[in-house]
Amino acid sequence: MIKVLKLQRAVIALILGVLALVAYKIMDANKVDGSIYVLEAAGAFFILGAILFLYPVLFAKKDKEGNVELDQDIVVTEDEVE
Repeated sequence: MIKVLKLQRAVIALILGVLALVAYKIMDANKVDGSIYVLEAAGAFFILGAILFLYPVLFAKKDKEGNVELDQDIVVTEDEVE
């Protein structure tokens, strides 16, 4: 389902944000100089992930009735969802 909605990049950005946040907490506990830059990178990854989550919504194709179709060529059956 994530592949159909084209959200892999957003999920990866959020995972990188969480990993950078964990790295910041470890560096901060050890009083490493420059840990604030890792925190800034984590924030940038979170913002990037949020923007990438909005991408399919903002650029979805609308038909004449105003209904949104994300990808017309891909048909998902019940067997593929599991």
